[in-house]
Amino acid sequence: MNRNFKKFFKINTPKNTTVGKDLYEYQKTAIEEVFKKFEGAAENYHLLYQLPTGGGKTVIFSEIARRFLSLYKKKVLVLTHRIELSKQTSNMLDEFGVNNKIINSTAKLDDQDSYDCFVAMVETLNNRLNDNKLDISNIGLVIVDEAHYNSFTKIFKFFDNSIILGVTATPLSSNVKLPMYENYDELYVGESIQYLIDNRYLSSAEFYSYNVGLTTLEVGANGDYTVKSSEDLYASNDMLSKLVSAYEETSKGKKTLIFNNGINTSIQVFHAFKKAGYPIAHLDNTNTKKERDFILTWFKKTPNAIITSVSILTTGFDEPTIESIILNRATKSLTLYYQMIGRGSRILENKSTFRVVDLGNNFHRFGPWGANLDWQRMFKAPDYYLDAILSDEEIESNFTFEFTGDLKKEFAKSTDLHFDMKKQYRDTIAAGESSKKVLEKSIAHHAKICIENSEDLWDALALAKLLGEEIDDRINRYAKCISKSTHNFVTWLKDDYRKKLNAYLRANFDRDYEKIFGHPPIEDE
Repeated sequence: MNRNFKKFFKINTPKNTTVGKDLYEYQKTAIEEVFKKFEGAAENYHLLYQLPTGGGKTVIFSEIARRFLSLYKKKVLVLTHRIELSKQTSNMLDEFGVNNKIINSTAKLDDQDSYDCFVAMVETLNNRLNDNKLDISNIGLVIVDEAHYNSFTKIFKFFDNSIILGVTATPLSSNVKLPMYENYDELYVGESIQYLIDNRYLSSAEFYSYNVGLTTLEVGANGDYTVKSSEDLYASNDMLSKLVSAYEETSKGKKTLIFNNGINTSIQVFHAFKKAGYPIAHLDNTNTKKERDFILTWFKKTPNAIITSVSILTTGFDEPTIESIILNRATKSLTLYYQMIGRGSRILENKSTFRVVDLGNNFHRFGPWGANLDWQRMFKAPDYYLDAILSDEEIESNFTFEFTGDLKKEFAKSTDLHFDMKKQYRDTIAAGESSKKVLEKSIAHHAKICIENSEDLWDALALAKLLGEEIDDRINRYAKCISKSTHNFVTWLKDDYRKKLNAYLRANFDRDYEKIFGHPPIEDE
């Protein structure tokens, strides 16, 4: 690299000027720091730059590309992982006066000498390079957008004499077996989410977390929950009802984006909201470009619109009018967690906050969006961070079951809906009683809240049927207390509990009703 870089840099890059866009001060600072790191670096220097979603990474690296072309007289290559991002990146480079060409599967390369910069998807580029159809001899800088995706690393072998600049919001590899420190020499950390919020570059998030039992979910080879097990849980009637209730409690009337893990789930969500009378559209990667553009235009123009989607809007989608993000899925990926929430963080003159509704225990797993994470430590020792993430069992052991939405309304007359199974178990055993006594106490409590909200036995039996999810939660906790948690045993306990609750109500309704209300049930004449 040019050893007289600093002098050259000061003469040829006037401060506070760009082509096409004005930069914020923190963006200017970041660009200065990046070029300082380039100064005197080896030709194959690899730098990873972290900046939160919404911080303007594309703007920053577009200006870096412009300056690099001017300073080093070498070409620039920008790598993306989706065709939509390639087009957006190309348009941004155009705004900065960077003469660029998109290399896609149909692009002709007989005019490549006419361009200073190329934008390509990784797979397409890999094919072109293997076929020796792209001249890369004069490429001095390779910019990798969304660098945490490991698909890019297969390209690096072609650019031993180029600087590689990776940009990402989360410097944690999408593949735990391929940590990012193996492909990048150092990490440069940009401004934090909190800084961007405090200085009104981003909106702040208001969190609403609903506890969800995730023990049925399975983890796949990629380290995240499988689509099939997620579909089985989130496409169920109970979870669809919980989702609609959560929306009505937190986001009704707000422009809302719902993230799911599975196309079938998203379609079921669409039908559930449509049935409830809410304006909603479903979007996934099978939609045509025309359909996608129509849906996104409708979403932009409709104040209370809802989109239910699958993955497709986690990156490259910028709609500042979004007021609420619903995570109708669980993930073990910190990157995905931040990407989904980041879709709502864009700021407007009349928007300084947005809502995040979590139906996947993600808040408990990763902490609040914008927490003060040690990115440097995560980059250098990712296992240290990953090993510290709580398991689903640990998360759920601290839950208190929540009566929400319509279920809460059905039991509105009860003042004490909570039953602490772990405490009741400890107290019962300490008193020298059998563990079965805990279930008897639980059944008596369930019977009490059913009777408190009923006029007759049939009302109480109907309410008991609504307690299915809460009963399952109690039995799961009880099974952990007694250290017997085989699937067949727990299933039998849940079935037996329901039978005993119904039997209790039939045998004791009149007596308990009089204790609660001070008079026997009033019989219809």
